[in-house]
Amino acid sequence: MRVDLAYGTNGLVVDLPDDRTTVITPVDRPAVADEAAELRRALRDPVAGPPLRERVRPGQTVAISACDGTRPQPRHLMIPAILDELDGVVGLDDIVILVATGTHRGNTVAELRAMFGDQVVDAVRIVNHDARDASSLRWAGRYGKDVPVWLNREWLDADVRITTGFVEPHFFAGFSGGPKLVAPGLAALETVLTLHDAARIGDPRATWGVIEGNPVHDDVRAIAAATGVTFALDVMLNRRQRIVRAFGGDLLPMHAAATAAVRATAMRPVAGPFDVVVTTNAGFPLDQNLYQSVKGMSAAAQVVRPGGTIVCAAECRDGFPDHGSYREVLTSAASPEALFEEISRRTVTVPDQWQVQLQARIQRAARVIMYTSGLGDAELAAAHLERTHDVAATVAALPGQVCVLPEGPMTVPYLAQE
Repeated sequence: MRVDLAYGTNGLVVDLPDDRTTVITPVDRPAVADEAAELRRALRDPVAGPPLRERVRPGQTVAISACDGTRPQPRHLMIPAILDELDGVVGLDDIVILVATGTHRGNTVAELRAMFGDQVVDAVRIVNHDARDASSLRWAGRYGKDVPVWLNREWLDADVRITTGFVEPHFFAGFSGGPKLVAPGLAALETVLTLHDAARIGDPRATWGVIEGNPVHDDVRAIAAATGVTFALDVMLNRRQRIVRAFGGDLLPMHAAATAAVRATAMRPVAGPFDVVVTTNAGFPLDQNLYQSVKGMSAAAQVVRPGGTIVCAAECRDGFPDHGSYREVLTSAASPEALFEEISRRTVTVPDQWQVQLQARIQRAARVIMYTSGLGDAELAAAHLERTHDVAATVAALPGQVCVLPEGPMTVPYLAQE
C-alpha cells in the first residue's frame, strides 16, 4: 500500500503492508470556488452580530491579530479581505497587524512577505508580538481561574480588535483559532506559563476536541471575553490548506460554529488500539521543528496500544528549535520517566515545560521513532527518541496492526468505546 505522508514541503511516499494497514484521514472537503468571496461573505454575513464594516467608525485605530509562521493560516487572503472591508472607513496608517507568536520567535521580514504578501507588508505596519518584552505589554487584570494577564499594549490600546486564524483540533487546548489569538497569542510569558501549567495540562479534559470544561480553554475564553474582541474571523481548511468555509462575527459564537464544523471532519472513531501508528505533523509549516511535532505524536498516542510504537515523520528544518527552553528542558533528564516525574514535582512552571510534559507522557506509554532530516542522531538521542532512515522498513519489521495518519494532527482518531 502506497501512502503519501505530509512531510516538509514535498511529502514522503512510503510502501506499507496491505494486509494490516489502516489509513485514517479527515473527511476531505472541497475548497470553495472563490476563497475571496467566501471571506467577504463571512465578514458581511457573520455567525453572530453585525457585519465588520458596521462595527468600525472613521478615526478609530485597528489591531488585527494573525497566526505566526508555524501555522498554515491563509493570511495572504484573510488580511486583504479585512482591509478591503475597512477601506474608506479607516486609513492604513491607523491599522497594525500583530503576529500572535505566543512564546515562539518573531518572524523575519522574508517570512512575513511569504506569509502576508508583499502588498500587505509594504502598506501596513506589522509587529511581531514578544512575550518577553515588558515594555510592549500592559496589565489587563486577573481572569479565569486566577490567571495574571498581561497583553500586547498595541492590542489593548486599539479601538477595534480583530482576530484572524484557522480552526483545527489542538492537543491540549481542544481547538485552535478564536480566543487563542488573544491568549496565548498576544500574552506575556507569565500569562502563558500559567495557562500551560502542569495542573492544567495534566487535566484529562485538556485534550483534543474538548473546549467546555477544558481548564486551558476555559481560561483562554475568559481572557478574550473579558478584554474584548470587536470581530473574529476564522477559516476551516482542507488537506491542501485551501479554504472550505469561513466564519465571522462575535468571537465565542463564531468559534463554536467553526469548531463544530471541524469536529465533524477531523475527528475519526476507530474500533480499537493499534500496535503501530505512523504519523506526521501535517507537513510544512507545521513540521518545521520538533517542538511543534509533538502534536503529531499526540494524535498517534490516542490510538496506539500501551507499549506500542509511534513512527513520526517530521522534517524539523528548524531543529528543536534553538530559541526558547524546550531543548534544555527536554534533555535535562535521563529518560522520559524521569523527565515526567521531575516536571510533575515542580511548583513553578518554566517556559516550554508544557510541551515537554506532554511529550514525556507519550514516550512513557509508547516507543517513539522519528524520521527526520533536520535533527542528527545525537540530538534525537538526547531527546529520548529513536531514528529511522526508512519508514517502510521500520514498519515492516514491527509486528501487529498498523494505523497511518498521513496528515498527523489534522486527523484526530479516538477509540469509539470512549
